[in-house]
Amino acid sequence: MSTVLRQDTDAQLADLLLLNSVEQFYYEQSDLLDARDYEGWLDTLDERIRYWMPIARNVQSRSLADEYTRPEMDAAWFDEGIETLRQRVEQFRTGMHWAEEPVSRVAHLVTNVRIREVRDDGDGNRWVRTRSRFLIYQNRLETETTLFVGKRDDTLVETPGGWKVRQRAIFLDQSVLLGKALTVFF
Repeated sequence: MSTVLRQDTDAQLADLLLLNSVEQFYYEQSDLLDARDYEGWLDTLDERIRYWMPIARNVQSRSLADEYTRPEMDAAWFDEGIETLRQRVEQFRTGMHWAEEPVSRVAHLVTNVRIREVRDDGDGNRWVRTRSRFLIYQNRLETETTLFVGKRDDTLVETPGGWKVRQRAIFLDQSVLLGKALTVFF
């Protein structure tokens, strides 16, 4: 789906239905995380997921291509697959996660969802590349409040059970992590 509206009314309707489907998927993911249903959230991820957050750097305007660290070349806040994400969820469930005891109250907002590309993988499965914006509010104890703001580039795969996230690149709009810990999922 391009950013330019197609002229064919049926194609426009298909584009809108696809966008709505992706947005509803993102809202459901947000609700699962806000309800602390981490197992439900894990079910929205593809077994081959790459869940990656590069570090933002302060660069001069002529070097904007170097603003974020590069995958597999530079450090990142995290670069995980399904197994490490499951381990993080299991750690929450132990009740002994120091940075999440007592647990945080979290609200995920997802907006500006755009579909950048739609493909068929050749096996009859459709996948889409998306870009969205997020704002995550985290409050812990009485006064610990953190805001995470940024962009996500996702690759979603359509399965018989619904969309699954195959790849998520998370770009925080801050070069220094302002919270005490990075315990939320994006």
